[in-house]
Amino acid sequence: MEFKTKVDKQADLKDSVLKQFYFNHELSCAEVSEQLKKSIPMVAKAINDLIADGMVTEQGYAQSSGGRRPLMYSIKANAVYILAIAMDQLSFRIALLDLQNKPVHKVKEVELSLQDNDEALSKLINYINNYIVETGISKDHIAGVGIGMPGFINTKQGINYTHLNSGGEDLRTYIGRAVDLPVYIDNDSSLIALAEQRFGAAKSQKEAMVINLGWGIGLGMIVHGKLYRGNDGFAGELSHIPLSEDGALCSCGKQGCLEAEASMLTVAKKAMAGIKEGKISSLKHIAEDNSKLPGEAIMDAANNGDHFAIDLLAEAGYKIGKALAILAHIMNPQSIILSGRGAKVGKILEAPIQQAMTKYCIPRLVSNVVLKISELGFDAELIGAAVLVMENFNQEKSLSSVQ
Repeated sequence: MEFKTKVDKQADLKDSVLKQFYFNHELSCAEVSEQLKKSIPMVAKAINDLIADGMVTEQGYAQSSGGRRPLMYSIKANAVYILAIAMDQLSFRIALLDLQNKPVHKVKEVELSLQDNDEALSKLINYINNYIVETGISKDHIAGVGIGMPGFINTKQGINYTHLNSGGEDLRTYIGRAVDLPVYIDNDSSLIALAEQRFGAAKSQKEAMVINLGWGIGLGMIVHGKLYRGNDGFAGELSHIPLSEDGALCSCGKQGCLEAEASMLTVAKKAMAGIKEGKISSLKHIAEDNSKLPGEAIMDAANNGDHFAIDLLAEAGYKIGKALAILAHIMNPQSIILSGRGAKVGKILEAPIQQAMTKYCIPRLVSNVVLKISELGFDAELIGAAVLVMENFNQEKSLSSVQ
């Protein structure tokens, strides 16, 4: 059995206090004490130590509420940085974030197809190293690298069974060795749910379903206030809920999956086919515009009132709602949150999703379910990658090593 010394326990408390400030912005000593169920003297010492370490700063006294005003503290934004990476099947975004989840260097999007690409992992590593050099920030001041990625991911073993083949080696170890930083990985939809739970529409909620509307359709589930992963870590594969027996062929080899019927890739394919058939739409020049992906162009067109684009998204939304009706019968969530890339057309998707859920759900099961549109949207995965690093902060690096 491993016994912790008094010094070890104090270091653990400092980490816990630091995370409270990261997740809650400003807090008083008493509020941190209440959150952690630790005595005020112990928490006060940890806060003073963190101030001395340059990790926490005083923010002044709170507004008076009829008593002695408490002194407020917050995390020091530039005390340490986090490298966050958000991947999908076609590209990834990379950003260096401070401890307020704000970019301190240009966020870049890089094309990188993951499907049947044996070079994807080496290209990702090379770009990480080049990006770090480009930022001018020393690795000693980077707490770690958080990576969200699509696929079946075993977070305990660090293996992505779908993409980024590392020869069976733990991806965290493989990438970490190549970039000389602690690395943490998770499924993209799980990280989006984590971001929504910590900083977004699912904050303080015990039961929520977070829908990742991207090129595929993912799901992150908050159950009893915690991210639910299932037995093997693969829970939330909403994309492959079957909607019909004879629908379009899915990438998984089966017919009628939600992904094949309603994902942004499917909407883009339908748009291109419709334009070739002569549909009247502002999207007729989509093939000539290489500045953005077809899915982005469709969402922009829909938000600008294009009837064809709106109809395509409404059709997809109805099918998404049908799938969510199945989940609602099983999970009975407090809320359903539309997040990820597709949140920018959340207002358009909202009505058909609600219509399908009303049609296919038992009223008592959905009468209190609130459908929300994420304010984090496309940034949710990057923020979730940062959260992943902070949740594991100091497991592999000491506080003193990042000063």
